Amino acid sequence: MGPDVPLLNDYKQEFFWKRFPQTVLGGPRLKLGYSVPPYIYVNQVLLFLTPWSLGGVGTVLYEVKVLEDFYAAALAGGLMLVAAFAIQLLNRYVRLKTSTVESLQGQNALTDEEEYDFSGCLGSETVKFLISGKKFLANLVFHSVLAGVICGLGTWYLLPSRLQPLYGNIGGTVMIFIFGWLTLCIGEYALIVNSPSETATFQTQDTYEITALLRPVYILAFIAVDLAHRFTVNVPALVWANQVLHIVFLFFPFLWSLGILPPLDALVLWGLEQTLEFVLGGSPMSSNLRLLIIFILSAGIAVSAYFIPSPLGLVLFVTGFGFLLSLNLAEMGITLKHHLSGRFFATKRSVPPIPFLQQMSWKEPVFHAVVLILAVTEAILLHHFVSPTYALESPQAIVGYCLIVILIFLWLLQEIQGAYLLGMIRNPFFQSDIRMLNVFIKKQSHLHKIAIIRRILLTLVSPFAMVAYLSLDASLHTVHSISVCIGFTRAYRMVAFIRDRLCQLVSKLLFTVTVLLTSWTEKKQRRKSTTSLITLNIVFFPLVLLFVVLSAVLSSPLLALFTLPVFLVGFPRPIRSWPGAVGASACVCTDTVYYQQIVPGFAVALRSAFASGSLGLVTSGSHYLCRFQDRLMWILILERGYSYCCINVKGLELQETSCHTVEARRVDEIFEMAFEHMENTGRLALNHHFGNVLTPCTVVPVRVYSDARSVLSGIIDSHENLRQFREDFIKVIVWVLIQSSYKKTRVKQKSPREHDVHTSAISEERSKSEDTRIIQQTSAAKDDDCVSREAFDDWSDDDLFEILPYAKKTITKPVVSADAGGLPIPGSTEAQDVNDPMDQTLAVDKLYSIIGFGLPATDKGKRTPVEHFDMMDFSCSYSKSLGVPQDWISVSLCNLKLREMKPLFPSEWYEFVFRQLDFHHLNDRPSDACEELIKDKALREMYIQALTSVYFTFFGADNSSPSSTWLYRTYLGNLPWSVSLDWLTGKPALFQLALKAFRYTFKLMVDKASLGPVEDFKELANYLEEYENDWYIGLESDPKWQQAVLQEKPYLFSLGLDVNMGVYTGRVLTLQEHLVQIGKLNAEAVRGQWANLSWELLYATNDDEERYSIQAHPVLLRNLTVQAADPPLGYPIYSSAPLHVPLY
Repeated sequence: MGPDVPLLNDYKQEFFWKRFPQTVLGGPRLKLGYSVPPYIYVNQVLLFLTPWSLGGVGTVLYEVKVLEDFYAAALAGGLMLVAAFAIQLLNRYVRLKTSTVESLQGQNALTDEEEYDFSGCLGSETVKFLISGKKFLANLVFHSVLAGVICGLGTWYLLPSRLQPLYGNIGGTVMIFIFGWLTLCIGEYALIVNSPSETATFQTQDTYEITALLRPVYILAFIAVDLAHRFTVNVPALVWANQVLHIVFLFFPFLWSLGILPPLDALVLWGLEQTLEFVLGGSPMSSNLRLLIIFILSAGIAVSAYFIPSPLGLVLFVTGFGFLLSLNLAEMGITLKHHLSGRFFATKRSVPPIPFLQQMSWKEPVFHAVVLILAVTEAILLHHFVSPTYALESPQAIVGYCLIVILIFLWLLQEIQGAYLLGMIRNPFFQSDIRMLNVFIKKQSHLHKIAIIRRILLTLVSPFAMVAYLSLDASLHTVHSISVCIGFTRAYRMVAFIRDRLCQLVSKLLFTVTVLLTSWTEKKQRRKSTTSLITLNIVFFPLVLLFVVLSAVLSSPLLALFTLPVFLVGFPRPIRSWPGAVGASACVCTDTVYYQQIVPGFAVALRSAFASGSLGLVTSGSHYLCRFQDRLMWILILERGYSYCCINVKGLELQETSCHTVEARRVDEIFEMAFEHMENTGRLALNHHFGNVLTPCTVVPVRVYSDARSVLSGIIDSHENLRQFREDFIKVIVWVLIQSSYKKTRVKQKSPREHDVHTSAISEERSKSEDTRIIQQTSAAKDDDCVSREAFDDWSDDDLFEILPYAKKTITKPVVSADAGGLPIPGSTEAQDVNDPMDQTLAVDKLYSIIGFGLPATDKGKRTPVEHFDMMDFSCSYSKSLGVPQDWISVSLCNLKLREMKPLFPSEWYEFVFRQLDFHHLNDRPSDACEELIKDKALREMYIQALTSVYFTFFGADNSSPSSTWLYRTYLGNLPWSVSLDWLTGKPALFQLALKAFRYTFKLMVDKASLGPVEDFKELANYLEEYENDWYIGLESDPKWQQAVLQEKPYLFSLGLDVNMGVYTGRVLTLQEHLVQIGKLNAEAVRGQWANLSWELLYATNDDEERYSIQAHPVLLRNLTVQAADPPLGYPIYSSAPLHVPLY
């Protein structure tokens, strides 16, 4: 990336400079990309000045003493109401009139914006261009009425006779009157004529037309203060506020243009959050619904407490409900419902389990119940028996001093748990090397003991000390007031507010300094305008500091425009920063499964990290970044209560782009410096990356897949390995077939009902097949007529007809009589001449069944003969259960292939595999069942035939060694086409077993090349059993690969091809406990970059993938921060639902 990448491309710049004047003026489009008649501009000016002209009528009539002020306001409001209805109804009439006849030239497909063909001053296209109209009839009525109300009250608000006493200055009155009406005209135009795009955009779509209400609502809020001033007795504070707000009223266009005032949806959510946290003593919630419910409950309890007459009852009521509201009641309710449902329906139906991350053990509710009882008892006893005093030696003062000591001690215990003290100096108590997991955990045991002390102090001692302190307050013994009911006594809430705002101020100042310094020190961030911007920041330092302080007071993000040192105050919004439900959307891909696997165990590991204090001060809105190999997880604290928190975990993409790689490498450097290179930097070394937004905290052990990739050159192309591959494949496929048959017997034995159903289905199928004509082929007929399918690959057209029977040749074949009235006699045969039409039909059917295409049309009145092999005559009663299905033996299998296979068949291995089987699950098992199975020649013959069918489908008739390319393609399942392949793929179960055997063989080849040759059958069997039980060997794109990851198979293996390097690669995933590195991010830097992202994409529509604000920034981690935003602005590949994490 060059340092002077355009902030906006040429088209976006033109688009922005057309949109921004509309935002400033409230909607008039005075700058267009094409020429329009002059009356378009004249009409817009007239519509813009309509409120001023109508309000001017009322103002004049009041000033000349014709009407009283309220009558003048009513007149202006009535006129504006009529005008608003007229404007909107005109638009609706035109749209209904022209809805069935659309102009063919109205939209040019080659342009990005809509163009109109204006036909007159009041033509249909003119009206549609000037007036946007309302989608809903209710909005048409409501907005029109609201426009009339605003015009009437605005006229009253800006009457010169009312302004003069307020300021006592004619010049000030004139300025307020002129610019005040400008503000009113902007708000009315946005409400009635055309709503502009707002720089303060929260939602991606304005479904219910709320944007049009943004400006009128703020106008009404200021007018309400003036009305309160007029209709109340003189209150100095109200007079002063009215004077100030009249002046601020003039700057509304400036505030709207900069996007400082929040849209209504964000304003409501932000207001509920701030009120709940700093007035009612709650916490921001993980969802909008939870926020609304907890706010209503908290407000209801505060109001109810006001009407409790008894001080003792008040203490009991407030203590009990205050503790209950600090818990995750929704999670407890889900757990209780699940357990009750499980008991009630235990005998009726199974209850689906709660997802892992929402499970809560029975210990938590019991613990909370005990703490609740103790807290209420303590509060009652102290309030009743201890008399409050205001002396320094009073019981409350003593408890207060103890609280201060406890809080300081907790802070010290928290600091020594992390990698750095205050984020700057290396912690000498922290283990210096994390490369050995067992050693690290052992050496960290002393910090774990300290963490236990901190948990006890934080979870038990501190809450009871605070309850004691509040119970001893003297205000509880007097007539209680609203401040007592909501906890404002002695300004406790104000202390919490000041602490929160100071923390935000420090974080915002660090973010400001980081952006300023890195714009010069980072060469790739240094632009031509950097010097000028830094100079302006120095010259206007008081203004920059004012913006920082204002954003901290409002708890709004400090927006760095395009992430340059150009700072603005973003509009206040909820702490989550995004309007959608948490975890509702993500850019899901094949790599998502790795985050789905790691999150359950990671949430458990975070529990101890949060409780120990190693992650610093955990508050709502805190952000953390976690790193393991190529995985990056982004954690947001959504909600914080007593002994729990709710978090959202996002997974960032694994396919690293160039920008992603640069920032990921910097993240690795920061963690390596903190956790792996301590011995080279000293025990009290400084943090060399202190200015970075990421500060390393700790590491936690998590069961996660480690990813190892290797180049298989020298293995897959080794001639010795390729020659041995055929022999190994035969052994592996024999093992796979036997194991498959053996597992079926165990399944049938375990579920006799399913076995009976299966047996009855087979019997039914056999009874149906008795009605069809069946031709049984003997081995003698097989010698003459059976032809291998692979032989057809090289046949010419003339050869195809050689399978037809020769004339004058008579063959005796066993056939089954199918007379209408009788059953066939077992063993009976009758002579058939092959020259008769029946045998000719059989020969043609055989031809089409072999070559697999050109199926002839069949007569529905005739029955088509179906070929199959003779039933095997087993000598062992268990052979039938352990044999392969007969349809797994190719009907076109000839003795030539069987004769080739018999010498290759590993008889000793076959016998060894059977001897390894356990037959205890079989009923009435004879002592020598295994030997009988081994001696059963029919069973052995069946396995040889099945092996032959698979072997020659994979390898063909060629006995040469396979190539590495053929191995790779076959591993993928892309076998060279043959007719026998069509037969094999028609047997999905057999094909999957054969493909599994092939992949096992490939993995065996890799292991033998890496670990040495296989010494005996026992070692080979151990290899295969390990593959079967502990491995998934397949492709990364297979659905079963993802299932194996979620099921936490210990090992996974896949074969790949690096096209760039031209080499084959092997990928092995190993599930084991590893240390995941965690660092804390500057929350205000994240919020500031997300605020810029929202402005840049939703207002400036700067969605260029190579834009400046998405390029790598190793200090701000700009690219990773953009990725972690909620879709559609960001693109995390995984986002979890809110996760409940206990903190004790």
